[in-house]
Amino acid sequence: MRRGDREITDFTKMMDILKICDCCRLGLIDTDETYIVPMNFGYEEWDKNLVLYFHCAKEGRKVDLIPRQKEVSFEMDTKKGLITKDSACQLSYSYQCIMGKGKLEIIQDHDAKIHGLRSIVSHYADVTDLEFKQEMVEAVMILKLTVSEWSCKEH
Repeated sequence: MRRGDREITDFTKMMDILKICDCCRLGLIDTDETYIVPMNFGYEEWDKNLVLYFHCAKEGRKVDLIPRQKEVSFEMDTKKGLITKDSACQLSYSYQCIMGKGKLEIIQDHDAKIHGLRSIVSHYADVTDLEFKQEMVEAVMILKLTVSEWSCKEH
């Protein structure tokens, strides 16, 4: 990280920032270009290890790309805003951002898919006791990203 003075290394603060992010962008490689896709997400943390969950349709470009990915990158950000000063050369921008990488897999097991769905829903709503209809669980694809490395920055 070029600006080490802006790096956040305290795990609790990193998790606090992750909790208020509302979109996670996945970066996938497609032959000679990077394909970046914004996604809703959920997460779980245990012993300072992080797993992200995503839901999507069972077909499309990202679904076609997943099996070809050794690793994927991700980015999320929040608290963005212009910092104004007396001159244009002094303008700046405030933000908090998270970047990382890890192994992305498609979850097949029904109970594991429900676990992922609950994680996603609980990230956006204060609800924990939702029931999911079998046909809806079967209709959606759940992705699990086991994070191997991530960093956090703030300005």
